[in-house]
Amino acid sequence: MTTPLYDGRALINGVRVHAHDGQTFDCISPVDGRLLTTVARCGQADVDAAVAAGRAAFEDRRWCGMAPAARKRVMIKFADQLLAHADELALMETLDMGKPIQYARGVDVNSAANCIRWYGEAVDKIYDEIAPTASTALALIQREPMGVVGVIVPWNYPMIMAAWKIAPALAAGNSVVLKPSEKSPLTALRLAELALEAGIPPGVFNVVPGYGPEAGSPLALHMDVDCIAFTGSTRVGKQIHVMAGQSNLKRAWTELGGKSPNIVFADCPDLDRAVQAAVGSIFFNQGESCNAPSRLFVEAGIRDQFLEKALALVPGYAPADPLAPDTVMGAIVDQAQMNSVLRYIALGKQEGAALLAGGEQALVDSGGCYVQPTIFAGVTPDMTIAREEIFGPVLSVLSFTDTAEVVRQANQSVYGLQAAVWTRDINKAHGVARALRAGTVHVNQYDEDDITVPFGGYKQSGVGRDKSLHAFDKYTETKTTWIRIDSPV
Repeated sequence: MTTPLYDGRALINGVRVHAHDGQTFDCISPVDGRLLTTVARCGQADVDAAVAAGRAAFEDRRWCGMAPAARKRVMIKFADQLLAHADELALMETLDMGKPIQYARGVDVNSAANCIRWYGEAVDKIYDEIAPTASTALALIQREPMGVVGVIVPWNYPMIMAAWKIAPALAAGNSVVLKPSEKSPLTALRLAELALEAGIPPGVFNVVPGYGPEAGSPLALHMDVDCIAFTGSTRVGKQIHVMAGQSNLKRAWTELGGKSPNIVFADCPDLDRAVQAAVGSIFFNQGESCNAPSRLFVEAGIRDQFLEKALALVPGYAPADPLAPDTVMGAIVDQAQMNSVLRYIALGKQEGAALLAGGEQALVDSGGCYVQPTIFAGVTPDMTIAREEIFGPVLSVLSFTDTAEVVRQANQSVYGLQAAVWTRDINKAHGVARALRAGTVHVNQYDEDDITVPFGGYKQSGVGRDKSLHAFDKYTETKTTWIRIDSPV
């Protein structure tokens, strides 16, 4: 197919601009290695310009001064713009980071639009508070927008991850400076254009593509950024918190890595559904999901039956052309990530895990980056593939016989993002769910939740929550106004 013409320039103060120093980087498609476009390689000067634009917009109140109902109407138009350009955005996302186009269109575009619409609809329905006081006082407790919010998002769900952060931040009245991943910058730039077309004023939503040390760090260190929201690796997330503290003690919110345990008991109410969820959830998006259930604990009595059913599903996830309408597993985002996944697979073999399926690079002659769906059995908790986040289509299967022990092993991780329990015993379901140290616990399903509930983790899976009304807490300050009342009556 002919590659569409994509504009890789930054968007600052409502205008598409080259990087201040003129530098660019190549945007390469993992689908087949083609050059999609060159992208502005933003640095300190560009971040400074974007933050200044955001600050000016906040100070003159062109956005935050609008009534919540007026901002709502613009946010709804913004969501509508995504749907009106759904095919364009889906193709852009697929070419940029490799996911199957049926999911880019049916999941990513729709979810991003729904998120933007949801926060737009919510913002004029949230009431502030009045504290209980004596008759001599009136105490108001009010939310106020923070100011300029810096946002750094990863490459695995570029539109969705951006929407989860920019939607509540914008709806609350903040200005936003977004730095997308250098591995998938294109849809973020297009979103900013669509926001302008929907009526979000210039300067309110700015996008500065570039590399982490050159654009991300200046954003996190910036003395005029009030809040930084980051999704990505735990290693970089720790640096974000340090930079926030080293600069102006800006609020720092991070959604980081995961190694989510999926526990299937012998009394699972629907084994076929459990197998489908276990396989489908780890291989969805090529395994490039922070909440992927990459550690599968199966009770010993059903282990063999479970694995037989799981292996029968694997051929259906064979990597194929992401642009084909029926493809379910696409390309890994780039060569570096593919090599990382293959390195973990090699470690699994070296450390004694039994390779049951996959384990190799796929579609080698395509020019793209593809890995076979891979399943290891006989995995023990000390193995690297059971401890570290792989971010690829690799499932580690462990077995257990004791409930307390499997909970201990499930919690024996630096991460605590999500978990799952499969059992027909309601006492076991509640007891295990309460004992698991994770931000979300799924029972007899995996990942069926929606925008109405918070998303985030315990431990080194991050600080703060995306999604739901709780996300507004990240992008607003709470102000108390205590008024003395000396009533004449």
